[in-house]
Amino acid sequence: MTNPMADGRRADSTRRRERVLTALDALLRNSQDITVSSLARAARVDRTFLYRHRDLLERVHAAATTPPHEGRIAVVSRVSIQTDLANALERNKRLASRVRQLEKRLSMLGGAAWTEFGLGAAADIDQLQQRITNLDQELVTTRGQLDERTEELEAARAANRELTRALNQRA
Repeated sequence: MTNPMADGRRADSTRRRERVLTALDALLRNSQDITVSSLARAARVDRTFLYRHRDLLERVHAAATTPPHEGRIAVVSRVSIQTDLANALERNKRLASRVRQLEKRLSMLGGAAWTEFGLGAAADIDQLQQRITNLDQELVTTRGQLDERTEELEAARAANRELTRALNQRA
């Protein structure tokens, strides 16, 4: 005894499998990019159908990674794009490093040229550095004095509160 619902589901699954295989062949013939989404769209099935049928999914992945036949126009694959991107990023790092190296060298040569031609004043820089150091030391000293005076003020306020309290208690 057969179950009509199970037979109907099997027949529907078989029809969808045939549509997937036909669409896969068409994508291969037309040299189109083969992905699960594009195949599902072309076969008019849900992507989960492909994921539930491992044999179809393996065919999709195999077709996506196989090189095109001779005479066909090559389709750029995701792997080749990712490889190109990785190479471009690595080249970008090398060029950025080279730019930093050249900027540093130019800075050194520029400083020497300024000094040689009297355009810059290296002594002024030394004097300014010394002034910065002196001001930093003064700032530390002033902050220390401020902290001491703040503590003294807090102690005086506390003593004043105690005296006021004592006077209020006598009265």
